[in-house]
Amino acid sequence: MIVISEPGNAHDCAAWMGRVIEACRDAIATEENRLCDLDRAIGDGDHGTNMRRGLEALASERQRLSAMPFAEAMIAAGTILVMNIGGAAGPLYGTLLLEIGKGLSIDGLEFPQVFQKAVTAVAQRGRSSPGDKTLLDVLYPLSDELTKHTHPQRLAGKVQGFADMTIEMKALRGRASFLGERSVGHMDPGAASCALLAATVCRELTEAGVA
Repeated sequence: MIVISEPGNAHDCAAWMGRVIEACRDAIATEENRLCDLDRAIGDGDHGTNMRRGLEALASERQRLSAMPFAEAMIAAGTILVMNIGGAAGPLYGTLLLEIGKGLSIDGLEFPQVFQKAVTAVAQRGRSSPGDKTLLDVLYPLSDELTKHTHPQRLAGKVQGFADMTIEMKALRGRASFLGERSVGHMDPGAASCALLAATVCRELTEAGVA
């Protein structure tokens, strides 16, 4: 999930955050079976279920999160994801939001810098690098696009391409790495969910006119 900016007043921010959370929950619920199918091919088949559980937990707290200062809400959201998404994805998604929240609390940092630092923290947490066939293969090019100030509307149409690139990669981390060459030809499920969430947030930003 990415956030580029927020509305100018507290009421608008609360409403916008609530819509983003609901949109992300709905997107994951719609694609739960596809994400499980992707995971079944190279993992244990529960990524979609785990992601749905995490986003449902997040949605159940949306009113509380919407009432918080933005950086604080991101930290709280990250904690919710760590506690509710099973498998390796929970700590990775949670770390991303926790670090974004911490970065937003530092004066003088623009969002692309905050996001870049958060992605680095995810890589360190997962002990992974770009090209390992993980969600980082979406997060790193996403970070590059943010640094170039790509408009969210355009970015929403690009992120699936980042996930598609993992199809021809050999998995070097996680359960899929045990398959070796047999992991080639399958999209990484974490990259798929990351692209889905990023595109959803970008569309919400565009519709709200806050990017």
